[in-house]
Amino acid sequence: MNTFKITKLKENAKIPKRATEGSAGLDLCACIDAPVTLKGGEKAVIPTGLAIELPSNEFAAFVFARSGLAIKHGIGLLNSVGVIDSDYRGEICVGLINQLSEPYEITPGERIAQLVIMPVSMMNPVEVTSLDETERGAGGFGSTGKV
Repeated sequence: MNTFKITKLKENAKIPKRATEGSAGLDLCACIDAPVTLKGGEKAVIPTGLAIELPSNEFAAFVFARSGLAIKHGIGLLNSVGVIDSDYRGEICVGLINQLSEPYEITPGERIAQLVIMPVSMMNPVEVTSLDETERGAGGFGSTGKV
């Protein structure tokens, strides 16, 4: 099994873990001293009290929403997916937004997002004057039909 380094920046931080053996993501928890209430449409940056060190620049950490929070309570990520670069050593914080009209209270220690470590390609762009032709070409949004 591969590993990465993680450190608690705050005493009450929780080391993330997988909810089940088959879970792809490690649950990130709110490292807050008191509950934070998000009214409808409000946003907040919630600290986790953690920092990580990935084994190389061939990996990055990605912060995804927890589907239960999103579907049941409308709590999602402000930036859809958070990207943590391999050379970042600061605290992991999670930008949350309440997408519904009902308020939602985030409690200390609550699981607020999930962290997934994935390989990334370190390709560099090469400027060219044209690209190879394909059957699809520049057809986008709906160009391949509904069915």
